[in-house]
Amino acid sequence: MLIRNAEVDGQRCDVRIEAGRIGEVGARLSGQIDLDARGGALLPGLHDHHLHLLSLAASLESARCGPPDVRNREQLSAALAAATPRNGWVRGVGYHESVAGELDRHALDALAPGLRVRVQHRSGALWCLSSASVEALGLDRGVDAEGVERAADGRATGRLFALDTWLRERLPASLAPALGPVADLLARHGVTGATDATPTNGEAEFARFAELPQRILAMGPLDVATPGAHKILLRERALPDPDALIERIRAAHDAGRPAALHCVSRTELVMAAAALAAAGPHPGDRIEHASVAPPELVDLLAALPVTVVTQPNFLRERGDAYRREVEPRDLPWLYRCRGFLEAGIALGGGTDAPFGSPDPWLAMQAAVDRRSAAGVALGEREALSPERALALFTSPAEAPGGPPRRIEPGARADLCLLGRPWKQARDRLDARDVAATLCAGAILADGSETP
Repeated sequence: MLIRNAEVDGQRCDVRIEAGRIGEVGARLSGQIDLDARGGALLPGLHDHHLHLLSLAASLESARCGPPDVRNREQLSAALAAATPRNGWVRGVGYHESVAGELDRHALDALAPGLRVRVQHRSGALWCLSSASVEALGLDRGVDAEGVERAADGRATGRLFALDTWLRERLPASLAPALGPVADLLARHGVTGATDATPTNGEAEFARFAELPQRILAMGPLDVATPGAHKILLRERALPDPDALIERIRAAHDAGRPAALHCVSRTELVMAAAALAAAGPHPGDRIEHASVAPPELVDLLAALPVTVVTQPNFLRERGDAYRREVEPRDLPWLYRCRGFLEAGIALGGGTDAPFGSPDPWLAMQAAVDRRSAAGVALGEREALSPERALALFTSPAEAPGGPPRRIEPGARADLCLLGRPWKQARDRLDARDVAATLCAGAILADGSETP
């Protein structure tokens, strides 16, 4: 393939692709033109350093149950009623208590009478089931697991905590979502690679990920073979024994794998930093989210060789709710960017899709303007330049926050072509500017569909 008239690092040039890699970059290269860039910026393909592919696939087939699509009880009831059941089940995603309070089986029965419904909280940590779903799973007939909430009489409330894999294994196989729409969605956003951060990934999931044309790096438990990090979920309501956490991190290091610790609160971040310090350094250790990071905790992280993978898109998507729900002292320290970089901490970007929007351009723009959907600024001193925001998503899969990948001979031809020069695109970081996406030289999207 020959790409003519592209802007690479601010210069007009041609790019030749051979056997899936960049063969030559220069002016007026000979050969038949396969793609005329018309002066548009040619960038390394974006890598989303934290998302959940199968959950994203399922969400595309699910009813939206939370803001901004659904904001009250009536809208939630209408959304569930309008959903098309798959094999007798209705699946909802993105629920938040601001819509209709805490959900349990009785609340769902009133909202969607008689239906087998399962609704995922937007945090990803909770599933809420209707009575028909509880019955189908046998939760009142002897089936049990740690994480199944029960009332005083022993009956299941319909609330399941941290039981994604357990629930998936007990649902009909026909409910497994297709990954094709995810590949198309990512391609339309210029995404040529992603890191799946689901902690329970195993051989079956790895086989599914191989269906995607994008390059996928997957996390997983220690008993499966993967080059991805070992994901460790820290939940403030049920923190692990500190010594056990340290040993788990050391076990990952002994297996040649970095540890990736999920931290969304101050307490979780303190525990993660202390455990990583005690376990000793390992290349690639990561903090996922670091949602609240006041200066004293940034100092703790700066003393470690650790990378932070953040999701600034949540400022845009949830910022107005944060202003109501988060302690005022923590508002300046939400999803920090510049503060980490100034402390010398490597910083990569992810979307956490489907718990956040899968659009990395939205995350980049949020890192630049730090504004909620209502236009309120949150932590303006944490803002990045458009170039630095782009770098959150162009660092290598194995080294988020490392030097951005370059378009140069020998590099894999994972590319994102914009329809405008960078000087124009930087003023509005928007997926609508993606004109073409190439993985290993093959065109996955050509801009004919707007994300």
